Amino acid sequence: MEKKLSQERINELEDLIIYHKALYYQGRPEISDHEYDRIEQELESINKESSVLKLVGSASDSKRKVKHSKKMLSLLKTYDLNELKKWVGNKGAVGIFKVDGVSCSLLYKDQQLIMAKTRGDGSEGEDITSKALWVKSIPKKIEINGEVEIRGEIYCTENNFLYLSNEMIKLEMEPPSSQRNIVAGLISRKENIELSRYLNFMAFDLITEEKIFDLECEKLLSLEKLKFCLPKYMKLKTNKDIEYFIKEAETFMSEGSYQIDGLVISYNDLSLHSSLGETAHHPRYKIAFKFKGESKVARLTSIEWSVSRNGNLTPVAHIGPIELSGAVISRVTLHNYGIVKRFNLKKDDQIEIIRSGEVIPKFLSVTKSSDNDLILPEECPSCNQKVKIKEIRLVCENLDCPSRIKESILNFIKKIGIDDISSKRLDEFIKAGLVKCIADIYRITHTELLTLNKVKEKLALKLLSSINETKTTNLITFLSALGITGGAYNTCEKVVMSGHNTIEKILKLTKEDLLKIDGFAEKLSEDFTSSLNDKENIINELINVGFIFETAGKTDSKLSGKTLCITGTLSQKRPVIEAKIRQEGGSVVSSVTKKTSYLLCNDPTSNSSKVKKAIELGIPVISESELLDL
Repeated sequence: MEKKLSQERINELEDLIIYHKALYYQGRPEISDHEYDRIEQELESINKESSVLKLVGSASDSKRKVKHSKKMLSLLKTYDLNELKKWVGNKGAVGIFKVDGVSCSLLYKDQQLIMAKTRGDGSEGEDITSKALWVKSIPKKIEINGEVEIRGEIYCTENNFLYLSNEMIKLEMEPPSSQRNIVAGLISRKENIELSRYLNFMAFDLITEEKIFDLECEKLLSLEKLKFCLPKYMKLKTNKDIEYFIKEAETFMSEGSYQIDGLVISYNDLSLHSSLGETAHHPRYKIAFKFKGESKVARLTSIEWSVSRNGNLTPVAHIGPIELSGAVISRVTLHNYGIVKRFNLKKDDQIEIIRSGEVIPKFLSVTKSSDNDLILPEECPSCNQKVKIKEIRLVCENLDCPSRIKESILNFIKKIGIDDISSKRLDEFIKAGLVKCIADIYRITHTELLTLNKVKEKLALKLLSSINETKTTNLITFLSALGITGGAYNTCEKVVMSGHNTIEKILKLTKEDLLKIDGFAEKLSEDFTSSLNDKENIINELINVGFIFETAGKTDSKLSGKTLCITGTLSQKRPVIEAKIRQEGGSVVSSVTKKTSYLLCNDPTSNSSKVKKAIELGIPVISESELLDL
């Protein structure tokens, strides 16, 4: 516990130093030199190796070119789905979002970050270590010895782009015109390198001299365990998997917090990487799937504001209809108040928009500004309560706001799987006074449905059946439908499969419980438990209306709450073995860590990297027969 508190203080002190050092370099200090020195001294007394203590001034002192030990090659590209499917074939692959930023290589030696460099021409890049030290999401120390190279992408989130724009305006600098160009602009600057703190880093590759992975997905999991942020990724075994993941990427392109320009697909089996090798231009084991994009300029006719389930007011631009990528477009998402304010968006502006693939079109920039005034809402369009500006968002804080309530209910309906209730149908329920909260959906009677417009006997029975079928549900689906902060389906799955597999255990969850689960950092654990506590009344109401949760795994088994990793040949197909483990309340992971309970391997003399790792960490290596005993 003491070690944990110490780490929290280290993080707090590092954030303070970065914040005050940046202000100092910009001539706007908020504290005295003496106060700043005291903060530095405290950090040094707790962690004298902290790289934040090595942060240098506001000017970059290096344009040095550095050779890459392994070339950073370009990727073969395709825009054709059938061509991609043919390339994957039956080999099995991993897809990952292709972040639109600047490629970066990080070099670590004996756990410490010693250098950061750009891709450059592929053979050598520019030394950007002084800038990388400002990027908070680049770990300055990792728990892996020897020499390690981490490759990834430096990018800028939508939120940080807005904060950065405001900062540059204060410094009387030319603000960036879009997320597209700001990263390369900052990375190439010689001065004001402290602005690099607004940039982010995501990893996608780990290179060591020693072969320690068998699969691409194991490498990605290892990067997560080393505390790197990763783009979204997914195993692709079938054509349906490929189609699903492309749809996910398309949705993210219009709704995500950072920019992607496609997918990178790699064969999962790393032995294929070795055998296929590379050309002078690209690796044969990776391919980029890109979306055909088209941009046009349109006239902005008005901005409409809607309210989300968390109270954020979301702006949508109405434009003079134009044809774009084969579709007639009349609406464009603007995401948040910050975008509208930053670009001074108003009626009759000429704006550039883009549409890639089948996604909702996205605003890019203003090409010609009109003489009209910027108009921002002062009241919520749903409940007429005063709205508040919170950083880059306009927020309605009224918990009884009709739109907030409706969006929360609609989110539950979609996630829990009541397919026969649309947004329009829910409006009818609310207008008739039948539904005021999520649980009310399950209190609707046959007689009440028949009072609604155009609802006859057959439709009423169908609606009731569709509603009641969802009362028996998987606990993971139920949790993800509640709208818990940070509670995406895969996050809820981790919680349940870690042994918290009954609703009683879920209601007793603490932050400390979540911190023991892979992938749960401090903030996510706090947000998840705080939001879950807020939902306790809703959960109890749903239990009272008859919700029954299918058991995700046994709670009295010797495998309950245990984590297993599998390597080598098995007597049955791996998915069959994995399913049996989950039925017994255990979970399956792809790599061996200190949190792994057992490594399943039928050959105790195996030289595989997983067996070596398990022996090194003192993790029991068991055979299938021993697994059956458990």
